[in-house]
Amino acid sequence: MTEIFTPAVLITCAGATFGLGYLIINQMALRLMMLIGSGFYLAYYATAADLPLWGAIYTTAAMMVANVIGITALVARRFRLSLPRAHVDIYPHFDVLTPGDFRLVMKHAERLTLTEDTLITEEGAAVSHVYYVVSGTVTVTKRGLTFPLPDGLFVGEVAYLLGRPSVASTHLRAGAEVIRWDLGHLAQTARRNPRFKLAIDAMLSRDLASKVAEAVAQQSAPFAGR
Repeated sequence: MTEIFTPAVLITCAGATFGLGYLIINQMALRLMMLIGSGFYLAYYATAADLPLWGAIYTTAAMMVANVIGITALVARRFRLSLPRAHVDIYPHFDVLTPGDFRLVMKHAERLTLTEDTLITEEGAAVSHVYYVVSGTVTVTKRGLTFPLPDGLFVGEVAYLLGRPSVASTHLRAGAEVIRWDLGHLAQTARRNPRFKLAIDAMLSRDLASKVAEAVAQQSAPFAGR
């Protein structure tokens, strides 16, 4: 075995493993390849010279420990145990996110029940918050037309994604339950935390896609019977 895994073979395996890892987009697979490659480096540092290269061994071992911690965190993010208790009931509406990313997004949100009828966005005006309507009556006015919308949707997401004023006025009746994010804080956190930005963008983009699909279906309905 020692004749097969000579120092030259070990360093080649280590370099090849790291090289393959850098070609992988999936973070978990990348970390696993780095872990395997680090193991080859450890074996190389232990056998390449007459005496083990302890400095390199200690440094590589420390990096392996950090990598294992990162892998553990990635795995934990995928389990429902990481869901925040206050919002576990609505996670099925956000299943595009891992439980860990959902927890991160909800960490910056406020959940409340409106005590009176409230105008949450005004057509043409700046938006202060992005809302997710958990339950309640939603009425939208756009270009002079007024129509109801079901709950379980976002309001103000266009202002966040495109950086523009609200495209419609949105009223919520008293008793509506909402989750809201301060728009300024949302944008600031997204700039500082790439993981948070990816989670928010995925969540809002899915909502927009659903709205577009619903709108296309409604416009096509009158022609379906012809």
